Order: sequence, then C-alpha cells, then structure tokens
Amino acid sequence: MAPHGDTIVSSYTFSKPPRLSSDGLKRTMSDTSFVLTKEAIDIKSLTTIVEVVDAKCECCGMVEECTPEYMEKVNNRFLGKWICGLCSEAVNEEMEKNGGNKEEALSSHMNTCFRFNKLDRAYPVLRQAEAMRNMLKKTRLSRATSISPRGHGAVKKGGITRSSSCIPAITKEING
Repeated sequence: MAPHGDTIVSSYTFSKPPRLSSDGLKRTMSDTSFVLTKEAIDIKSLTTIVEVVDAKCECCGMVEECTPEYMEKVNNRFLGKWICGLCSEAVNEEMEKNGGNKEEALSSHMNTCFRFNKLDRAYPVLRQAEAMRNMLKKTRLSRATSISPRGHGAVKKGGITRSSSCIPAITKEING
C-alpha cells in the first residue's frame, strides 16, 4: 500500500519462458547408440564374473552376499562354520579374552547369539529388566565394598587409624 492508503498498480507482466527444443538431445542419444553398435566387442577381453551367493551366518542369522571362494576361506578359518563379518570380529575379541582358544570363543559367541535370537528378540522388555537388575547388583556390590565405614572384613591400607582415645589424657591434665 502507498502512504495515503492508495494501492500501487503494477505494470509488470509475467510470461512463461520459451520452450527449449529437444531435437539436439534426441540426436545426441541416437549418435551415441550408433557408435556403440558400430564397435565390435571382443568377448575374450572381458573377465568372467564370479557368481555371488547368499550366505546365512550360523551365529546371528544375518544374510550376506559373497563369493564361494570367500565362503570357503571363512569356513576354514572358523572350524567349518560360516559366520558373518560382525560375528567374526566378536569371536576374535572373545579369543583375545580367553587366551586364544578359537573353539571356546566360537561356542561362547554362538551361545550368546542363540540366546539373543531365542529369548531377547521375542521378549525385549524382559531382557531390559534383566539388564537393569544386573546393573543394580553390580552397583550395590561396588558400593558395599567402597563406601562402608567398617569395610565388612576388608582391610584398608594406608588410612589413618586411631589406637586409643585421647579423653583419659585430657582429664588427667585437668585433674592433675
């Protein structure tokens, strides 16, 4: 609006932009296809494509696409069982914890995955409640040993101990 309440009349007119011709694009596409069909393809120079197979992890059940050569390599490395990349990392970590026993680490991880797939996925609320219970047990045990003034049988080293009361010495000075 103008300062005195009058409306300003616009003299601008809007028009659509001009339409572009697609003749050049069509010609470019046809030229490219003509060149591709004109060239001879040497079949001997092409490499063979290795067939990719879906493999299911024996621990967690995840499916991965991999080549038969890779599957054979994983089977040889993990006692004839095919496991996915995530589970193989978990088994390697478990091997470091238990001193390098591959069979024990693999069975431990497979049991954990089996338990998770069987119970925890079906009842996630129960799993969460169990995890909270275990966490509270751990915090209670750590508080019981570290905060208690009596120590519950634990011997504390390096603290200041009081061997006897100072009250008799003070009363002796006052009376004497």
